[in-house]
Amino acid sequence: MLDREQALALLNELGPEKHLIQHALASEAVMRALARHLGEDEEVWGLTGLLHDLDWEEHDDEPELHTIYAAPLIEAAGGSPELIRAIQSHTSDFNPELPKPELQMEKILFCLLYTSLSPRDMRRSR
Repeated sequence: MLDREQALALLNELGPEKHLIQHALASEAVMRALARHLGEDEEVWGLTGLLHDLDWEEHDDEPELHTIYAAPLIEAAGGSPELIRAIQSHTSDFNPELPKPELQMEKILFCLLYTSLSPRDMRRSR
């Protein structure tokens, strides 16, 4: 099972810009707080927030493939199918072949995406 330390190492291995690290950490904090409030698994929810944009910097020009590149990296690091599904569901608007958010955690992550987009990203998501 992937833990937070391994997830941070995976995130840092890809060397994203500082603002993306800050976004990942902020997303993790929000997901953990909501999990705690809702009586859910803070570790799984936190890892979902932390890794949801793992491949964004490298593939931001292909939003329909965003999270597809990350899935094998997360799986190889020990990420669960539940974690990968939740991460992939947050980009289902860009790629109808990805799972739609169904679980509470997936719906919250999906909403979190739209609370943290830049104006440029908002234009691209329409």
